[in-house]
Amino acid sequence: MGKTTAAMVAAAAMGAAMLGHPGAAKADEIDCRSMTAAGLLTDTRITSAHMVAAANGAASFCELKGVISPNAKSHIGVVFRLPDNWNGRVLGIGGGGWEGNITIEAAQPGLARGYATLQTDGGHERATTGAFSTAWAKDNPDAVTDFSWRAVHLTAAVGKTAAARYYNKPLALAVFQGCSTGGRMGLMEAQRFPADYDAIIAGAPVFTLQVQISGIVRRRFFTTPRSALSDAQIKLINDKVLEACDGLDGLKDGIVTDPRACRWDPIAIQCQRGAPASDGCLTSDQAGAVRRAYATVRSSDGKVAFYGLSRSGELGWSAFIPMRPQAEAAAPNYINGLMYGDTDPALARFDPEKDTSTVRATPFAKEYEAGDPDLRPFLARGGKLLLWHGFDDPAPSPYGTEAYYKQVKDIAGADSAVRLFLAPGVYHCRGGPGAHTFDTLAAMDGWIDSGKAPNVIPASNPEKGITRPLCAWPALAFYREGDPNAAASFACRVSNVRTASAN
Repeated sequence: MGKTTAAMVAAAAMGAAMLGHPGAAKADEIDCRSMTAAGLLTDTRITSAHMVAAANGAASFCELKGVISPNAKSHIGVVFRLPDNWNGRVLGIGGGGWEGNITIEAAQPGLARGYATLQTDGGHERATTGAFSTAWAKDNPDAVTDFSWRAVHLTAAVGKTAAARYYNKPLALAVFQGCSTGGRMGLMEAQRFPADYDAIIAGAPVFTLQVQISGIVRRRFFTTPRSALSDAQIKLINDKVLEACDGLDGLKDGIVTDPRACRWDPIAIQCQRGAPASDGCLTSDQAGAVRRAYATVRSSDGKVAFYGLSRSGELGWSAFIPMRPQAEAAAPNYINGLMYGDTDPALARFDPEKDTSTVRATPFAKEYEAGDPDLRPFLARGGKLLLWHGFDDPAPSPYGTEAYYKQVKDIAGADSAVRLFLAPGVYHCRGGPGAHTFDTLAAMDGWIDSGKAPNVIPASNPEKGITRPLCAWPALAFYREGDPNAAASFACRVSNVRTASAN
């Protein structure tokens, strides 16, 4: 086919797709660049369109980059990747920190399965200072709205239209996958826009401001000279926790399967009275700080202000919690300004018991939080929700996710299409001594294709050379007999430990 003929076919196919003509050409005959046509996608300008060659197990794909602008002040960056071996499904991908995610690395697993991938920057470009910069929120309410909910919603709406028009046939299914901020985005979609996605995977969701409140309070635990911990002391604490609790699941393997069952008290390694701090013991101030880190605190209205950290996750704390005195941050936190009405609030005076309710009633909280447990509209459409969380996560609490899961089940019914997997020994979205590598998209695909919800997800820790079954909550994997490194040696059963109460 010559270039002129190819161009004519492409133009005709595009026009037919726009008109819904049943005789439109197949997607692989459409010139990727024709997707830049003005007016093709609502409130959207496609700024670039080109084919990307097959690589890393994925077929070649048409990559569309553009901006969605529902109003003059909203600029939502999007990237749609449309593979030649399309499976009829789209995959929305969540972000992290205070931003979205438009990287090819995030899209690669979905593309390898034939998904058309839909990604957004969350309504603002990534700051040079990283994912936790809040400079974009200064005097920019539209950007705040975009990040809170509008970007992920419009990316789904426009992206699904783009895929249907490019391939000239209707979508079979829409799936969303994200962890951390991406988990919040997924829950936001299920709660406020139940028709956007048919299936949602939400990992370690930062779904309420409880996470930010926890961060404010936890910053105070170890940042005084008397309470700060050395690396050796942190390891000592973790060693003693494992010594006391590692075998509760039937096997000493460096993983505490159910941290709720562990009651180790840091007073056990407190230095003798009057002795100075050392790497072999804790002062009373240090032991008190560790005890406070393990404790759950409630606000005056009886709700959980923040959950205590899991015993056994201590080696992962420093990724989110300063363990030593730190200089005050030079840049103001503009999200703090939205939460407290001041870009540089006196955080040392923040009282979680008194101030939590005020923070969670702000206009920002109403836009940002995704804590509504009534998912009946989403589930009534046949929606499926797979929640998962690392049991040793030091950022959003696994206990908060478990509490949310229970609330959803209480409203929608025990048989509703919602599953939760808690991963022992796993930190925030990845890492830790537990089996932190597992494929939730494959699990969701299996659920969709078979109609049967997963009870087990195969998991591994390549660094330790172990495999484990990741069990549907409330079950956890307990050792039976055989090779301690093999998943077949474990069985899923319900622990007899009561969980933390819902917030």
